[in-house]
Amino acid sequence: MQILIIEDDKDLTDNLYDYLEAKGHTATTAGDGVTGLHLAITNNYDVIIMDINMPGMDGLTACKKLRDEAGKQTPVLMLTAKDTLNDKLAGFESGADDYLVKPFALQELLARLIVLDKRQYSPTSSSPELQVGDLSFNTKTLEAHREGKTISLTPTSIKILELLMRNSPSVVSRQEIEAVLWQGSPPSSDALRVHMHTLRNLVDRPFKQQLIHTVHGIGFKLVSTSKTEDAI
Repeated sequence: MQILIIEDDKDLTDNLYDYLEAKGHTATTAGDGVTGLHLAITNNYDVIIMDINMPGMDGLTACKKLRDEAGKQTPVLMLTAKDTLNDKLAGFESGADDYLVKPFALQELLARLIVLDKRQYSPTSSSPELQVGDLSFNTKTLEAHREGKTISLTPTSIKILELLMRNSPSVVSRQEIEAVLWQGSPPSSDALRVHMHTLRNLVDRPFKQQLIHTVHGIGFKLVSTSKTEDAI
């Protein structure tokens, strides 16, 4: 894998670099958010490791700019010393795909990077355009629109949205979604909850009609209906 490490802690950066290179991967490093964002935009990497607290530009801002302004969908693993649900939500809503709390085992970090790399998006249908109600998603351009407005999706949101739209109006179980995202082994017990919260904020919250519904004890469905069901 080609891996970009954006981290201002030099000792940690050196450890990550040496470990990843020893495992046969190629690593590039940046010591601040501005330099890291520039590298992430101007080069192609398989995955990015990004710290949240950095000089110049924090990781949340850098990740959001990478997604919203540069349109890059490279998977991002966020590193932080914080472990509250709000911190995780902030990381995922900025566009991160996974979240690892310091201190961590290097073996776990590499395992998560491999999972992120494996679940890079690949279209599975000859028809690129999916439509449910006023929501459209193009599986080739990865562009989503609702009521004429462009929805900026994270890579993980893309996977979940496509799965729900392809199966609409049927229910997709939590296990099916977790299998697509993490081969059935989510990084934490609330990982899917956080990603569904992020997807709802993007797809439903700015609009009058709710499309994503929770089927309690089973999973989720995406359907155009006037009936409102409980949110996650």
